[in-house]
Amino acid sequence: MVNISAPGSRSGAAWGQQRSVLSVFGMDNTTDGTWDSLPVRLHDNVLQTLEELKFSHMTPVQSACIPLFMSNKDVAAEAVTGSGKTLAFVIPVIELLLRREEKLKKMQVGALVITPTRELALQISEVMQQFIQKFPQFTQILLIGGTNPIEDVEKFKERGANIVIATPGRLEDMFRRKSDGLDLASSVKSLDVLVLDEADRLLDMGFEASLNTILGYLPKQRRTGLFSATQTQELEKLVRAGLRNPVRITVKEKGVAATAPAQKTPSRLSNYYTICRSEDKFNNLVAFLRQHKHEKLLVFFSTCACVEYYGRALETLVKKVTVCCIHGKMKNKRNKIFADFRSLKSGILVCTDVMARGIDIPDVHWVLQYDPPSSASAFVHRCGRTARIGNQGNALVFLLPMEESYINFLSINQKCPLQKMSPVADVVDVLPKVQAMSLADRAMFDRGMRAFVSYVQAYAKHECSLIFRIRDLDFASLARGFALLRLPKMPELRGKTFPDFVETTVDTDAIRYKDKSREKLRQKQLKDKETNPLPRKNFTKNKSWSKQKAKKERRKKLSAKRKHDEDSDMEEQDMKDLLDDTRLLKRLKKGRISEEDFEKQMTRKPKSKHKTEEGESNEEEF
Repeated sequence: MVNISAPGSRSGAAWGQQRSVLSVFGMDNTTDGTWDSLPVRLHDNVLQTLEELKFSHMTPVQSACIPLFMSNKDVAAEAVTGSGKTLAFVIPVIELLLRREEKLKKMQVGALVITPTRELALQISEVMQQFIQKFPQFTQILLIGGTNPIEDVEKFKERGANIVIATPGRLEDMFRRKSDGLDLASSVKSLDVLVLDEADRLLDMGFEASLNTILGYLPKQRRTGLFSATQTQELEKLVRAGLRNPVRITVKEKGVAATAPAQKTPSRLSNYYTICRSEDKFNNLVAFLRQHKHEKLLVFFSTCACVEYYGRALETLVKKVTVCCIHGKMKNKRNKIFADFRSLKSGILVCTDVMARGIDIPDVHWVLQYDPPSSASAFVHRCGRTARIGNQGNALVFLLPMEESYINFLSINQKCPLQKMSPVADVVDVLPKVQAMSLADRAMFDRGMRAFVSYVQAYAKHECSLIFRIRDLDFASLARGFALLRLPKMPELRGKTFPDFVETTVDTDAIRYKDKSREKLRQKQLKDKETNPLPRKNFTKNKSWSKQKAKKERRKKLSAKRKHDEDSDMEEQDMKDLLDDTRLLKRLKKGRISEEDFEKQMTRKPKSKHKTEEGESNEEEF
């Protein structure tokens, strides 16, 4: 539940009475009028910058948002990804600051842009910088993770900032840096404009608490803009709490009826799918990438560990192509990798969903989804990294045979139809080469094991669990597809045999790290373990992720039985005995009492048949 407690917020009822809705059609993104046709006149320097950037015409979302924003309206804009939302708020931000009666001082913040990821913040900052180059009276600062917060404080104190572009976590931290000499709370009292970009994603990523804190510092008299590609129930609550006198703008595809639900992907995007078995999936990917060497491609995987493993394999297998990797667990390297890949004419970016939203990488020809994302909305946002601002683009998702019903699901749930692609030509088995890489370097072997475990765990948590069922996975085929030398030890595989998977005859403990210092440390740790073995501990066995949901359900049922004893045929004393037995069983499982003590305490007094049955049920539970 979203609880955005912004100063000056209005009730949902009041908001509903005052809002207006503007549906904009004609989403071909190229010819929605020139900038001169706006009802408000833009500053000459802004027009000159647009001309230099070769933006001769507005997109529909720009022509709708800019005049409203500049006429003191709050805006909630929904438009398909790649429709030009960034300029729809960058231009009004500059225009509103230029129209201020009092000139902003060095330490006064006039505009604040909050966005969910550092890559998107960096991208917005670059666009903003191109415009304010002609306005030396304005300064901006970028506040994102992966940098030293003390350096950000010093930079702010030294240069000031009239425009702040930030991610929520770092911005919230800056408000708490008063002891370091930064009083950001006082600086934002002069705020004119607040922009929440990819607003729905801000809530998806769990920034609700940070947003509550940040909005608590901001003045109630301000312009607010919410920009997103999708509308959610949580976002609706944010609109009601954070906007005053808002206008909702919905940009739809050309030719779509006003009452019809809009397609959520760009009309110039060709969306494909292909079906292949787990063990053939990576071979198909490599063959596809080899056939598109001279293009720019994004390849999405479900986990950071999969990006690390497969990204390293692709660096070796796809020759004469730049392969970059980005995932959420990277720290300082992410910004440089992102900037380097954006500047390339061709190359492969292997990534997780950290790159799925709002990121604008020029001339992406293909978006490949090796693993379907955990949520259907993320599927749409991944596809939106191509076919941006009226350009053509292509997207392809790799599915297992048991996952084919996902196509119908996307068509209905996300209004995203896909067409089947013919099988990839010239597929070669590259998995033995990946196995050879693992045999040659323990680091690669470790990456493969972590990738397999993380993939299974992610699969167990998939939002569409009726289609992506872990019990349907062929673990032997999956392990072959990961080019594993042996299966890892994990709860999901416990007690199962896999005759279809042939493990390597090589002793995997003997595989060495190529990094000599790392291998030296490993050998030392092995020697220490031999000379000083740790005492054996009685660990409680972990249950697999896929069984944890069932375990919670059983706990709820047990709790309900305890609470509704008035409807039960058990007497109060019987219930007390049952709870006592359960506690005893827990203590036995945790090793706090011996089996002998357990038997003694359990047999002190006879129990009814009903109670014994419940006790057996609880033994399974705990």
